[in-house]
Amino acid sequence: MAYDIAALDAPFAALAAFDWGKEAEFLKSLDEAVVAAHAEKPLRAELEKRFGAILGSGGSRAAKEYACRKLSMIGSAASVPSLASLLADRDNSHMARFALERIDGPEAADALRKAFGAVDGDLKLGMMSSLAARRDAASVPLIAPLLASDEKTAAAAADALGMIRDAAAAEALSKAAASASGRKLRAITDARLACAEAFLAGGKRDEALAIYRSLEASSTGKPDLKATALAAKRGIVACLDRTP
Repeated sequence: MAYDIAALDAPFAALAAFDWGKEAEFLKSLDEAVVAAHAEKPLRAELEKRFGAILGSGGSRAAKEYACRKLSMIGSAASVPSLASLLADRDNSHMARFALERIDGPEAADALRKAFGAVDGDLKLGMMSSLAARRDAASVPLIAPLLASDEKTAAAAADALGMIRDAAAAEALSKAAASASGRKLRAITDARLACAEAFLAGGKRDEALAIYRSLEASSTGKPDLKATALAAKRGIVACLDRTP
């Protein structure tokens, strides 16, 4: 039997006025509707529309966080504009990103990349983290220049590229390693190892081997890089082991 859409009116009215510390029993009705929406497309579309309205309202942070959590479960391209409108909002950006990380389709990644170019500071690092979580290869040209930034930003950029782990990310990390030191170099090295491991796991032995050999050459004989040298040597052995 189809879900009664009219039954949503009261709980959504309560959500619009909701804040932390207030009675929240009505949320159970919305939770149940979200579960039912996985099997009912019309209900899913209706919920997306209503949760999107909450995001665009003057409602509380609590109400918007709840809406974002639910859109992370049932959201589609239709929810991207309402979520994207919160990306520059310091109070709600994190939860909007949380939802966009989990929504399939290019629209969500496009929104995160657009916001990446429009915000700065911790918000920018947040967008980068979300793009990395999506393994968004198209964001590599945006992230790679940050490897030359301050230590905190460069380390975050290296971590992100180490999560994306494609050829372009590996190349950017390799170039940055030549002039990096300290915290930057440690983060870049860890990211390069992550790329090599991903290449090896994906059957790209030559690409993995090139990274491992580069890391071995740059770390051998340096006591402070002993762990890197050992990891590189093990990687080289794994790449050269052709046993099925």
